[in-house]
Amino acid sequence: MKEVKVENAVGMALAHDLTQIIPGKFKGRLFKKGHVISEEDIPQLLNIGKGHIYILDIPEDYIHEDDAAERMVKAIAGENVYAVGPSEGKMTIKSEILGLLKINEKAIHQINEIPGIALSTLVTNRPVKKDQAIGGVRQIPLILETSSIREVETICQEHSYIAKVTPYRSLKIGMVTTGNEVYQGRIQDKFGPAVKQKVEDFGSEIVEQCFSPDESEIIESRIRYFLDRNVDLILVTGGMSVDPDDRTPLAIKNVGAEIIRYGMPMLPGSMMLVSYYNEIPILGLPGCVMHDSYTSFDVFLPRILAGEKITEKDIITLGYGGFHTC
Repeated sequence: MKEVKVENAVGMALAHDLTQIIPGKFKGRLFKKGHVISEEDIPQLLNIGKGHIYILDIPEDYIHEDDAAERMVKAIAGENVYAVGPSEGKMTIKSEILGLLKINEKAIHQINEIPGIALSTLVTNRPVKKDQAIGGVRQIPLILETSSIREVETICQEHSYIAKVTPYRSLKIGMVTTGNEVYQGRIQDKFGPAVKQKVEDFGSEIVEQCFSPDESEIIESRIRYFLDRNVDLILVTGGMSVDPDDRTPLAIKNVGAEIIRYGMPMLPGSMMLVSYYNEIPILGLPGCVMHDSYTSFDVFLPRILAGEKITEKDIITLGYGGFHTC
């Protein structure tokens, strides 16, 4: 690059974006790459500490940061993902839909092993909203060997996806609320409103809520009622503690469901149960779902709505990073 004093740069084009930072007020692009310097620009350039600008002469087999970012994001962006930019050499990756974010962690690490490349994303299996930013990519130097970008593209070709968003299915859900105190009208049901809101936020619905006393046979009959109705998911709330009169796990087992695991390595939400009757998920929800904003239920509900089947391995690995209480 050729260095030129700003006073002598009128009529010349910038080789890269220039950033302005006003603490507490603004941080962003002041001038875009390719902007032709005018007399009026000189005070602004001096105000951001730019006494010189650079005229760029890119050698053969090298690539500018903007072009590199566009090529990389084209290789990285998968289903239901789009990109904006480049701005200051960076492309931002966003979700086209409300859905479940899927990130290939292994591929991300492989790409970031390449010197001069920076790819940053949210963690996998995170619910994301439409137009939410899920990551960004750039090369670190202004110009870089084109072979490095080709290496990124090769890694992306070797994997089925790097970053994508899976849409949620709209499920019909049956809900069984247990507990003598609620069944007898001694206290108001708090489970229904809390669970209904979570489900509707993802585009599904509670088609019916049934109530049951703490008796295994009656809980079983309520579960079978929903199985006969061919719902897509059954949620059984309450009765999940170690108290002798909490009968929900036994009732779920007695209907013939395959218990994947009773007990999650996560707090709050350790007393949750995950099971399947054929392909229908039956979840036993602990009491914390009523009052805690994020529990094991919030981890697995989006994955089920996205069409995934929860395995024991999914549950075991929940413990790493699964502590959410104060």
